[in-house]
Amino acid sequence: MVRCLCALFLSALCAWATSPYDAKDLLIGASQQYSRDKSWKPANGLALEVSGMALMPNGDPVVCVRKGEIYLVKGAYGNDKPTFHLYARGLHEPLGMIQSEGDLYVTQRAEVTRIRDRNGDGIADSYRSFGSGWGLSGNYHEYAFGPAMDGKGRMWVTLNIGMGKNSSPWADWRGWGGFIEEGKFKPMCAGMRSPAGLAANLDGEVFCVDHQGNWFGMSPLYHLKKGSFFGHRESLAGTGRKLAPKLLFNPEKSKLDGIPYPEAVRKMPGLTPPAVWFPYEKTARGLTGVTLDDTGGKFGPFAGQLFVGEFTQASICRVFLEKVGGEYQGACFRFMESLPSAVLRMVFGKDGSMFVGMSNRGWSSLGTASYGLQRLRWNGKMPFEIQEMRSRPDGFEFVFTKPVARNSAMDENSFSVTSYTHLYQSRYGSKEIDQRHHAVQPLSLSKDGRRLTLKVSDLRELYVFEARANGIRSTNGELLVHPDAYYTLNRIPEK
Repeated sequence: MVRCLCALFLSALCAWATSPYDAKDLLIGASQQYSRDKSWKPANGLALEVSGMALMPNGDPVVCVRKGEIYLVKGAYGNDKPTFHLYARGLHEPLGMIQSEGDLYVTQRAEVTRIRDRNGDGIADSYRSFGSGWGLSGNYHEYAFGPAMDGKGRMWVTLNIGMGKNSSPWADWRGWGGFIEEGKFKPMCAGMRSPAGLAANLDGEVFCVDHQGNWFGMSPLYHLKKGSFFGHRESLAGTGRKLAPKLLFNPEKSKLDGIPYPEAVRKMPGLTPPAVWFPYEKTARGLTGVTLDDTGGKFGPFAGQLFVGEFTQASICRVFLEKVGGEYQGACFRFMESLPSAVLRMVFGKDGSMFVGMSNRGWSSLGTASYGLQRLRWNGKMPFEIQEMRSRPDGFEFVFTKPVARNSAMDENSFSVTSYTHLYQSRYGSKEIDQRHHAVQPLSLSKDGRRLTLKVSDLRELYVFEARANGIRSTNGELLVHPDAYYTLNRIPEK
């Protein structure tokens, strides 16, 4: 594992050296101790252990930190060092934040709180509960995440399960997601473990990331909707058990353990597959935050896609989604590696740049800094990447950011395609199982050289398809920055 991560880190350094994205450190904190060390102390100055981010109406970023403060960031877009102004304090472990009509909505342990500055002096003077109603037992692992606003103006929240033997039955709605309605949490879907970040896509539908662990062999991205059950059994304890039969899933028929995931979906009524699986270590180990690129192309060629933060590898991934048979599925790609610290939250600025909030606190990552805030800006150089990967009845279609050389595109040796799955089990994690190598045949390349269709033999539903395009070259002879794509094929499109 260590060798794999080191290789990934070194390859990332090479890609970073020619990155079309410029990085500016707004604040980076370096502690002398390991993040889990009992003697850990923050670096001198502001301990910016970022746990939530939003954008104020004037474009200034605002960040909340683990210990309960909120800071306005002034001068974040300039060349000089920004300044941080205390805006609010006294929150209980805030782990998400959005801005709406000048007010901040922050999810802390027990509620979503609306925070506002009524007299305009730059300091919050109103703290009111906007929504609550989920259970708490005092277990340290009972985190609450969000909010994210959907296309109907509803604020969604997701809830962590407890940790330890018999922890979850003591608190209701752990492992559930839902929205706030008339000040109360309305549970809508269940089966989550640690749903650490959520955001809406361009259509206003809410997606959430979760962590690999028991019942999850890889980290998933879910589409949150009524009646979905994503597989984690502990969410069915307490009140959740009473409501579950009224939804689409039935806990009484969900007792299978230690079987391949596709088999679990077929045998367990109501088990909802995620839109995307993130293969462990190849893309991510622990997903944290998700944000939508709504910049209209100001951040490069990935407008409309989702960007996902990763903790252990201190990296960012991206996701392309499409609907097949009325349900979302799609591909994930590595985007950027070797960030200073573990990535927790991201938000796009008024100029299309991305602000990245980081913290190693509680776990360790490949990042060497303890916490910080960084701004990523596209410098206009077009990266050579797989922009999209779409499913077809007989294979996949790839869209590239630059024209591809025909001789490499039509060479079947330029691609390798492997599919695999994992075990659905109560034990922690799972290795890749039921691996299969697929024959490939390039079918066509568009006139502009950017769209390639690839025939793939023996497609199978509910498997992850890993496509490696190591032989692909641009018309200028460039290699792909990230030649790997990972498509979750829940459903094969009809012809």
